[in-house]
Amino acid sequence: MNQLPQPVIHKNDKKATWLIITFSIVIFAAVSFLAKFKIDVDLGFDIHIFALANAVINSIIAVLLLIALIAVKSSNYILHKRLMLAALILSVVFLVSYIAHHLLAGEAIYGDADHNGILSDAEKAAVSDSRPYYLIILLTHIFLAGIILPFILFTAYRALTAEYPKHKKLARITWPLWFYVAVSGPVVYWMIQPYYT
Repeated sequence: MNQLPQPVIHKNDKKATWLIITFSIVIFAAVSFLAKFKIDVDLGFDIHIFALANAVINSIIAVLLLIALIAVKSSNYILHKRLMLAALILSVVFLVSYIAHHLLAGEAIYGDADHNGILSDAEKAAVSDSRPYYLIILLTHIFLAGIILPFILFTAYRALTAEYPKHKKLARITWPLWFYVAVSGPVVYWMIQPYYT
C-alpha cells in the first residue's frame, strides 16, 4: 500500500486563501470580459479547431479524473497525485484554447442553421425539441465552470500541504463538479458545432 505523499508546500492558509481568491476572480473577470469581444483575423485555418481542441481536452480531463478516483480508492496516492496534476495542467491549456476560440469565433447560436446570427421562427421550430436540453446543459456547464476554479485550487492546496482529511472533504464536492464540467463541455461542443459559421 502506498503511503500518503509528504507536504510539497508549507501551510499558510491566509496567503493561500488570498492568492486563490484573487487568481479565481482575475481569471473569471478576464474570461467574462474577453467573451464580449471578437477579433476578425484570418489565421489561415479553421478557427473552430480550438473548439474541437477544447472538447478533446475536456474529454481527457474527464478520463484523468476517473482514473485518479480509481487510483485514490486503491490507495495509489502517487498515481492519483500525478493524474490530478496532469488534469490541472490540461485545464490551463484548455483555458488558453477557450479564450482563443471565443476571441476569434465569437458566439454561435444553437439552431442557427443559416449562420446569420439570428434565430428565425423556422429555425426555432426545427430545434424546439432539443433546444431546452442544450440550454440546460450549457447553462449548468457555464455556471459550474465559473465557480469551480477556487474549489479546485483549495482542494489542490490541501493535498499539497498534506492536510488529507480536509483535502478529502473538499474533494467530495470538487470532484463531481469538475467531472460534470469536463463531461458537459464535449456534449455542448457536439450539440453546437453544426451551427458554427
